[in-house]
Amino acid sequence: MGQLIINKNDFTRIHQSINLAKQSNAIKKAEAEQLLNELKSAKIVEPKDIPRDVVTMNSEVKIHFQNNKQQMKFKLVYPKDANLKENKISIFSSVASALIGYKVGDEIEWLLPTGLTKIVIDEITYQPEAAGDLDL
Repeated sequence: MGQLIINKNDFTRIHQSINLAKQSNAIKKAEAEQLLNELKSAKIVEPKDIPRDVVTMNSEVKIHFQNNKQQMKFKLVYPKDANLKENKISIFSSVASALIGYKVGDEIEWLLPTGLTKIVIDEITYQPEAAGDLDL
């Protein structure tokens, strides 16, 4: 696994979302710190320079869990757009914050209530930057 890559707009908007959520107590301090630490370690690039195989905000992603091969498909969104019925998962969720900035094929360790598991990114079916939607 290489370095996380985040586009500049996502980086700024995620920080803004965290600050707003902190003010309204809509995010736990530990969750905010975990996401901020992920962002700190990332390489920040212009939206037009993000590789097509990197998970970005508003990406539609297919993943599977290595322990049980269960598959999921969802869209990473900002908290205001989250809707589980539409498979739109907030960046504040642990699975979304674990995936942002990683590439197709990457394996990410994720702690579940039942223990540690690995998530594998199988496919990005839509990435705004690859589609030319640089302002999403």
